[in-house]
Amino acid sequence: MAVYPQLSSGALAQFPVKKSDRLRTVVNTMADGSVIKLADPAAALTGWQLQYTSLSDAEAAALEQFFLSMEGSLNPFIFLDPTANLLAWSDQLTNDVWTADPFAGLTGGVADPLGGTNAWTLSNSGAAPQGIYQTLNAPGGYTYCLSVYLGSVAAAGAILVLGNNQTTVTVGNGWNRFVLSGQGNASANSIAFGVQVPPGMSLNLFGMQVEIQPGASQYKPSTQGGVYPRAYFRDDSLSFTSTDVNRNSVTVNIVYASTLQS
Repeated sequence: MAVYPQLSSGALAQFPVKKSDRLRTVVNTMADGSVIKLADPAAALTGWQLQYTSLSDAEAAALEQFFLSMEGSLNPFIFLDPTANLLAWSDQLTNDVWTADPFAGLTGGVADPLGGTNAWTLSNSGAAPQGIYQTLNAPGGYTYCLSVYLGSVAAAGAILVLGNNQTTVTVGNGWNRFVLSGQGNASANSIAFGVQVPPGMSLNLFGMQVEIQPGASQYKPSTQGGVYPRAYFRDDSLSFTSTDVNRNSVTVNIVYASTLQS
């Protein structure tokens, strides 16, 4: 499926970005006057308004061509939420969305750097690096930023994984945030992110986050994640304004409705 394009900077959006969630509650008034209310999650609607300024001619042309290829609001595309942690269940590393290597051990309830107990201890009882990963159905060739808090009582090593890119970091006493930015396999339709521990070692981790941009922002705990598989343009036209030489502006509205998924 087509994927909403990134800018040449590696970002997908510019500030300001407006995101809205519209929910519906079904209300049933009984004959005796009592009222029954029930949430209707199938009617949820999420929308984004992306305001672009100073787009180069090439960036504006690429965005316009993508809009035309979708035939306006007719066809769906994958949208990576620029305001969200793309990973799902970021504080629940035993959820089914995560994959652990055979000799990787996970223990929850560890004190985290934000004052809670949502951190985990990741240990390795094997003879090779072992880790925890999540694979996103997103293009491998886009620019991503993986960030995670790591800590250890004694100096320890850790390996950050972003697609086929890896970097080794040294984890010391207390919590420190580590970041890995880059691209994966340009021809792949999915990409994995994770943390590995060397043989016989363990460390604490918290706040694993993936963003569709080159740098890390404040940690955002997630449940759903930020990959929307069938988003649509809200409008059937885009109005570009040329503000200077090689400078263009446009406002893009995107919607995602669970009732339109199939």
